[in-house]
Amino acid sequence: MRKLTILATALALTIQAAAQTPAQQYVNRLQRNGVLKTAVWGIKAVDKDGNIVAEYNSGKKLVPASNIKLVTTGVAMNHFGAGSRFTTEIGCTGEIKDGVLEGDVYIIGHGDPTIGAKDSIATSLDALFGRWESMLKAEGIHAVHGRIIGDGSAYEGNLEHQSWGYDDIGTYYGTGTNALCFYQNTIDLAVSAANEGQHVNMTQTYPQTPWMHTANHSITGPEGTGNSLYLYTTDLAPYAELRGSFATDRKPKTEHFANKFGALTCAYYFRNYLVANNWEITGTYADIDRGGYIRTPDFVPTQKRGEPAIIGQTLSPELKDIARITNVRSDNFYAESMFRAFGEESTQIALYDSCTVVYNKAIQELGLNPLGIRQVDGSGLSRMNYVSPEWMVEFLNAMQRSGVFQEFLSSLPHPGEGTLSALLPKLEGRERIRIKSGSMDGVLCYSGYILDSDGAPKITLSIMTNNADAPAKEVRAALARILSLLME
Repeated sequence: MRKLTILATALALTIQAAAQTPAQQYVNRLQRNGVLKTAVWGIKAVDKDGNIVAEYNSGKKLVPASNIKLVTTGVAMNHFGAGSRFTTEIGCTGEIKDGVLEGDVYIIGHGDPTIGAKDSIATSLDALFGRWESMLKAEGIHAVHGRIIGDGSAYEGNLEHQSWGYDDIGTYYGTGTNALCFYQNTIDLAVSAANEGQHVNMTQTYPQTPWMHTANHSITGPEGTGNSLYLYTTDLAPYAELRGSFATDRKPKTEHFANKFGALTCAYYFRNYLVANNWEITGTYADIDRGGYIRTPDFVPTQKRGEPAIIGQTLSPELKDIARITNVRSDNFYAESMFRAFGEESTQIALYDSCTVVYNKAIQELGLNPLGIRQVDGSGLSRMNYVSPEWMVEFLNAMQRSGVFQEFLSSLPHPGEGTLSALLPKLEGRERIRIKSGSMDGVLCYSGYILDSDGAPKITLSIMTNNADAPAKEVRAALARILSLLME
């Protein structure tokens, strides 16, 4: 009898294994051994009828890294509309006498993240500044006896979320957002190795920020020590320090770091544009500090912000186009601009805590429970974000029922482009995989869809790995194997 029981159990297990998909069988092997054995990870993949194709630990909440951008872009397009745009207003204070504005010109930002950006969707600076200039001329203004003021005060609070790493906030991917930005609030430094032990050669190339003092405390390291340059900076003072090392065998390159004074930089460049076009501008450039005071390049607040009369506005690219770049390039800056727009639109308070409250209500508009996700920023740079593969699949399915699904699907990259450029290079039909990656130290995630031959989702999936101690290359290969099996 005991032998019969053992045989029956073995037969049942054999039948169960035979019924499992190849993807599930591979997931089972990864649980027992392989690169994810010591990691915390989970997966859920379902077909269009809701049948489970592969699953493990699907209810466990994990750090998603940039996978969170899927939620940010999807919720934003569903809430604001895929064709919505950010605005930037031009306003004036004072009086106009004989074509001279006896007052200040204000550039009033409302979150457009593309001003001065290199992206193809962004309006060129000359074209944008030309439109602003035309607005002044339409009011009969041909000279300004006052200042050009960049006003990014619509976004209150810190530029960055308080949980971001101190070293991250000086990098191009950790620069914070304000309501008026410029060049995605970054600066470019040309760096090259000097003699070993000396300061790295450093030149700021673009944009120029003449009010800043940047101290060079970097060191040229021995051959083979790599590149660990970071710019430590703050919006509290016009001071930054370049720290870290750059090896002698490194080729010269351009490094991208954070510029904490996007509004001031925008005002500086628009003033230069007007002067170059023969405008008489007697005042300097300025911005608005956190106390609501006009702050000139000497960083001495002079007077309270005025109440400018609005004379015109310009529009950003459509949200769907910004979302496409956000997901393909995994652009943190664009994602944060979308996230902070929730608070500004609903309560006119763009503090991160306020944005989260409004954002959770927008999640409910998709029919989802916001308690299933903890999201504190828009980009996923914070390790305080948590979501399970199961909830992510629920979100992705909810997006299929939304009125902006085609725009959302079009925003997702496929292997071979953006952050997925090296993923599954030889897989036939890899264009039918439309997913977003998410990665940081010890974290690698993929979530999205696998499409059928007609371009409709046939598999919805989310794979998340945390605390993997295996090399990232090996973890990526294991997840790529799961994706290729799901393609079958």
